[in-house]
Amino acid sequence: MTHRTQVETWVRDYERLWRTAGTDDLAQIFTADATYKTSPWAPPVVGLAALAEFWDAERDGPDEEFTLTAQIIAVDGPTAVVRVNVEYLETGDRWRDLWILELDDHGLCSAFEEWPFAPGRHAQ
Repeated sequence: MTHRTQVETWVRDYERLWRTAGTDDLAQIFTADATYKTSPWAPPVVGLAALAEFWDAERDGPDEEFTLTAQIIAVDGPTAVVRVNVEYLETGDRWRDLWILELDDHGLCSAFEEWPFAPGRHAQ
């Protein structure tokens, strides 16, 4: 069963790794066979190797300036829902996301699903 403290730790570690160069440490937060969906309708990225490739393509690098705040909405069994606000300082882009996480007993994410919303944009 997942606990709020595990979710808080996972979100904090996700942000830390997103801001860290390289992808060698993804196994600290994701299972080897994790699925990662960038929207509810997107095909999943599957496995650590594919996830590393995805992260490398999506991030601007460790110097990317953004703020991230998160609020845990619900935790039920292995499932957590987190509301995330992200603002990119250089572009002014803002996102409000819902993250649906499936965490195992060790706090590793086996399934990540993002519901992204931005002012004036539709989720893809």
